[in-house]
Amino acid sequence: MLEKFLNIFRIPDLRKRVLFTFGILAVYRLGAWIPTPGVDTNKLQLMFQGAAGSALGLMDLFSGGTLRRMTIFALGIMPYITASIIFQLLTVVYEPLRRIEKEGELGRRKITQWTRYMTVVLGALQSIGIAAILTKQGLVLNPGAGFMLMTVLTLTAGTTFIMWLGEQITDRGIGNGMSLLIFAGIVAGLPRGAADMVQKVQTDSWGSMSFLVALALLAGMVLVVAFIVFVERSERRIPIQSARRIVGRRMMGGSSSHLPLKVNSGGVMPIIFASSILSAPLLFGQVEWVQNNKMLQPIMLALTPGYPWYEFLNILGIIFFAYFYVSIIMKPDDIADNFRKSGSFIPGIRPGKRTSNFINDILTRITLVGALYLVLVQMVPTFLISGIRFDKIWLIGRFLENLPNWAIHGMNVNFYFGGTSLLIVVGVAMDTINQVESQLIMRHYDGFSPRSGRIRGRKTW
Repeated sequence: MLEKFLNIFRIPDLRKRVLFTFGILAVYRLGAWIPTPGVDTNKLQLMFQGAAGSALGLMDLFSGGTLRRMTIFALGIMPYITASIIFQLLTVVYEPLRRIEKEGELGRRKITQWTRYMTVVLGALQSIGIAAILTKQGLVLNPGAGFMLMTVLTLTAGTTFIMWLGEQITDRGIGNGMSLLIFAGIVAGLPRGAADMVQKVQTDSWGSMSFLVALALLAGMVLVVAFIVFVERSERRIPIQSARRIVGRRMMGGSSSHLPLKVNSGGVMPIIFASSILSAPLLFGQVEWVQNNKMLQPIMLALTPGYPWYEFLNILGIIFFAYFYVSIIMKPDDIADNFRKSGSFIPGIRPGKRTSNFINDILTRITLVGALYLVLVQMVPTFLISGIRFDKIWLIGRFLENLPNWAIHGMNVNFYFGGTSLLIVVGVAMDTINQVESQLIMRHYDGFSPRSGRIRGRKTW
């Protein structure tokens, strides 16, 4: 295995890409420790200690802890993710934008440019909201218009710079830039989570069985990782047969292959999309007239993480975005049309509309399995941290008050051992390793997987 890792640095182009990616990630982590001027960080830390597992804690997770420290990168890439959601939805429902997308590379560049502009606008709006919240909570050293302007400029510039860093990794490095930035933020927080668990064991925070509970949690984390790897590599293979045809004096075609359809084609994106949308009420609920409105107060409380309505909407959002993301990256009509043009077909299925419907039916079934898998992974940190307030369900809540305490109030375990963070870490790590492995195999080197074998070409290195 060590020899396979060393092969990465023996290929000049791959070595440059890997080192460039590490350099960009180092810049990102450096900026994650530069504080925003005028904020009382000590009081801010105390506020976040009581926000673990909430939407505020989730935003802090995706920002890599920068929101907790209120650094220049406090917004993270959430504005970019939200802007991407908006334009991906618009390409489905707005026909002129769909036509622009079908223009090819030029159309995609236009949409990417508009996404950047939308990111700046959303970053500015969120910066205004954060500055107002900090002022209201008494976390500002010198409140006023000067602090408001400085905070908006700093945070907006920070999120724009993060967007640029992610695009640089995607273009000139290895892996998806935005996903790697989230990955780096979570991994950077894992030592803090491990130290928190050790402290709980030393202080017997879980009673006399604290050590055994910690071992059980570690074993559970290993099982979750194994489960995530298993599902992420699972796929449905549709057999494909290419028709024989005569080209000149030679008989071509007649080979068999397969079309792989992954169980979880969207990866962690449905969870990120759903969390991004549901985090909006967090900022909206901080507006003074909303807090003073007696009609809106129950609604804002119901949309608090850990409450049944929030978790229900979160589950629906994950399922919706799982199907939505698959509909963007997998288009059965286009696949069937490509089969027809290349002379390929699925045995027993007629070409054209029948093939498209067959692929669509399979995608519908396996995407439901993938969406339920994401829901299961998302629910793990909820029960580990805060639980679900079943006792707050209208009419039947009083009958559920006798449920186990861990189901209603959680186990008070650090978020970094939750399923969402593990899903992001494992998923991004697998995608990055696959890209590195493909680069190695393309240059006739052994890949990381034992089944990859050694691909020999006409040249030997």
